[in-house]
Amino acid sequence: MTTDRRAAVLAGLPELLPELEELYRDLHRHPELSFAEHETARKLAARLSTAGYEVHTGIGGTGVLGVLRNGPGPVVLLRADIDALPVQERTGLEYASTVRATDESAGGHEVPVMHACGHDMHATWLTGATRLLARQRDQWSGTLLAVFQPGEEVGDGAAAMVRDGVLEHAPTPAVVLGQHVVPGPAGWVLTRPGVLMAATDALRIVLHGRGGHGSRPETTVDPAVLAASVVLKLQTIVSREIAATEQAVVTVGSIRVGTAHNIIADQATLEVNVRTFEEPVRERVLAAIRRIVGGEAAAAGAPHPPEITEITRFPVTSNDEAATNELATVFQDHFGAQRAMPAPLVTGSEDFGEFGRAAGAPSVFWLVGGLDEGEVTAAAAAGRFEQDVPSNHSALFAPVLHPTLSTGVETLVVAALRWLDAPTVG
Repeated sequence: MTTDRRAAVLAGLPELLPELEELYRDLHRHPELSFAEHETARKLAARLSTAGYEVHTGIGGTGVLGVLRNGPGPVVLLRADIDALPVQERTGLEYASTVRATDESAGGHEVPVMHACGHDMHATWLTGATRLLARQRDQWSGTLLAVFQPGEEVGDGAAAMVRDGVLEHAPTPAVVLGQHVVPGPAGWVLTRPGVLMAATDALRIVLHGRGGHGSRPETTVDPAVLAASVVLKLQTIVSREIAATEQAVVTVGSIRVGTAHNIIADQATLEVNVRTFEEPVRERVLAAIRRIVGGEAAAAGAPHPPEITEITRFPVTSNDEAATNELATVFQDHFGAQRAMPAPLVTGSEDFGEFGRAAGAPSVFWLVGGLDEGEVTAAAAAGRFEQDVPSNHSALFAPVLHPTLSTGVETLVVAALRWLDAPTVG
């Protein structure tokens, strides 16, 4: 019976695909930064309304919630994120982004904007699933919540929607479901019970020096040299302070120092990204960063102690084990064992888990491959996966449209129908 319900709901997908492809190209061509997704939200809200959903906008800033009440039964929440990144696109696609925008999180500077993480695909997937489930309401009973979330890239979008009452418009969800496109073969679906994605801590470090003329460094404390020392020393945390059986990543993603070649600046600013899977490891890494930064500043004779502030923090993404195992079985039944398989640990991070925690409901987050299968498998066979396959956040990251579009829509429909009741036969 469940298989028959899936088939009935998904029967309209081939006809819908051209419209979804058009939506995806439009979203990709017109990306918007975190909490500035005004046009994106408007387009997605309009489609929910057309499909018959009760629509709530402006939740957590630019978030959108669609509610479809379809008789008694469980409440299922499906979530997609919608924000883009300050990246200059280099894919060469006909629908590549040329957008530039003001990035308030980067001091109000103008930056290029690109959907380099696939959130345009996520939004398109959820749009397709909501359309199909709305068309075939005779195949299920319950309430469907469709959440289009802003601000995932800065780590506060899910929490902002929760704070703004996104869960107050319907009964508590029985389950919270979401997914992410990854640089794996298109059509693959990957699940993992328990911890799936890492926690993130992002820090801003201001190093104080004493500026002066580039010709007289002896009168200064050069923050550029200090910053260089800090960057190199931070790389020893993972290699020398974290056991080989533990996992952590420390990345210095941004350094800003000086304005001209002949001026020694007064300060340097670093932005550091930390990924961990276990709280004790996280605490050791953060303590090591503070110790190293303070020690290097003291050794350089800095006139003031360094300032270390938190930019953002993502918790570990951990899936409910029972729900994930059950969903993995459902995916294998639908897609086959050659396409539905276990996922590896992922050092990327997500704020998806905020919805499940707020609702007190089990949550499941899974991964969907989005790149050309032949290219990915050839690169892996040659031992060049990391070098030749663009990852999320790369200026070259571009999911292939097919079968990525259809796979992501199918996963959401299949997962939702696992929890939504079958219709009552009178």
